[in-house]
Amino acid sequence: MHQVTTLSEEQRLLRTASSAEDAALLAEVVELRVRNEQLGRALASHAVIDQARGMVMALARCPSDRAWDLLVDVSQHCNVKLRDVAAALVATTRDRTLPEPIQRELRRALRRLHAADRR
Repeated sequence: MHQVTTLSEEQRLLRTASSAEDAALLAEVVELRVRNEQLGRALASHAVIDQARGMVMALARCPSDRAWDLLVDVSQHCNVKLRDVAAALVATTRDRTLPEPIQRELRRALRRLHAADRR
């Protein structure tokens, strides 16, 4: 995957363009590289979130939509991006410790989930 072109690199490329057409083409290439990198990050985040969702489904014995809501709830209460909560949870499969704030909020969210199921 290409690295994002920095603003100074983009300006240098545009200065070396011999015509307006070249400059427009280079600007488009830079924009496409940025979009490509964003899409790559989005795909990677999506995969990790799906893995974490599956873990929650297995641990909490709940359907996919409830697992999603639980992860979103933990993310919001910890003020941590959903992809980071998911990555931390998935990392526990590689003997990493879940950060204490996420661990605490996950326990709370699981209790709320089970309490709602008992009603």
